[in-house]
Amino acid sequence: MFLKDKETGSLIKIENVEALFKPTQQEIEGRDQDGQEEQNTASFKKSQLIFPSGEDLPRCWMDADYTTT
Repeated sequence: MFLKDKETGSLIKIENVEALFKPTQQEIEGRDQDGQEEQNTASFKKSQLIFPSGEDLPRCWMDADYTTT
């Protein structure tokens, strides 16, 4: 799955999609897709990522208490 960095606009290839769905996990591992060579894995804050279409990530992926607030 690919997401986009809000600041740079770069596409990020998510290494572990399951971690993306866990609201208690604030950072996920991914690879920046800038350049022609495969980039090293790095940590990205979920709050800095959006879908390539520009939509925010679902709140249930970000907030463990989303049903109570």
